[in-house]
Amino acid sequence: MTKYSILDLVRIRENGNAKISLNNARNLARQAEQWGYTRFWMAEHHNMPGIASAATSVAIGHVAEGTEKIRVGAGGIMLPNHSPLVIAEQFGTLDALFPGRIDLGLGRAPGTDQLTLRALRRHPGSADNFPQDVLELQALLGPVQPDQRIRAVPGANSHVPLWILGSSTFGAAMAGEFGLPYAFASHFAPDYLYTALETYRSRFKPSEQQATPYCMMGINIIVASSNEEAEFLASTQRMSVTNLLRGDRGLSKPPIADINTYWSIDERVQAQRMLAMSVVGSPDTVHEKLEGILTQTRVNELMIVSDIYDHSLRLQSYEYIAQIMQALNEKKQVNEA
Repeated sequence: MTKYSILDLVRIRENGNAKISLNNARNLARQAEQWGYTRFWMAEHHNMPGIASAATSVAIGHVAEGTEKIRVGAGGIMLPNHSPLVIAEQFGTLDALFPGRIDLGLGRAPGTDQLTLRALRRHPGSADNFPQDVLELQALLGPVQPDQRIRAVPGANSHVPLWILGSSTFGAAMAGEFGLPYAFASHFAPDYLYTALETYRSRFKPSEQQATPYCMMGINIIVASSNEEAEFLASTQRMSVTNLLRGDRGLSKPPIADINTYWSIDERVQAQRMLAMSVVGSPDTVHEKLEGILTQTRVNELMIVSDIYDHSLRLQSYEYIAQIMQALNEKKQVNEA
């Protein structure tokens, strides 16, 4: 069966603030575990006034404290921004507080701009050490070795599961070689989705953590009672992507009736390319389109972004999505019986 999970961008809305966004994330996760979602992830972004999850491990703790069973984690931590020891300690602490519920997705992108990289004290070439840093982090979260002088406390022996995140074949090949689950960022960079999935599956080597390949893909899904309402709600995300193209990282905007009054022709082309892996519509429309995507990609899990301005309507969208996924899984089960 295809699992389904949530990537919450923890958007800060106009007329809102970080506290409201973080509490909304916690509320969404609490509802999501009742709707059958597997995990709830947040991502590391810096110097972005419209996103509240920069201190990702702190945000994860806030959400995990308000839930009971859903897995909570990072999708992801940009490991070159940190020492592996610090991340091992942070996520070892989270695992000690919420045992068996913490995920650690790892990316090598900065998650910010070049000026902020300097403020983070990140070395320009640190991304080149990403594979070695992942292995070091994995060792720090694993069993203590004889004469090991540096330990993550908490963290050692926690075996917090690692994921490799990526939007190219580099991360796919690395995840396969290391025998780790792989998540492709097709919700904003879909160009190499199929190539990366094939690379990962063909390069996969079994490991202690993962015996067989396990693929996740990011996807934008917005569901409302009608196609027209869903398209209206989707304008919030389309404006956010347009703003990023303009170098504006501001607050999430309420939806507008005609997105073509907001973006230029060139911006529309770029934004639509970035958002190509999106499904927007009524429950029936989304059901049909999702079934085709799952057949084509054969992924094990969807990591779903439903970027809607109004929190109550976002909850409604995620509830619709859960119902659709349950129906698709039931149909698959019948077909395979």
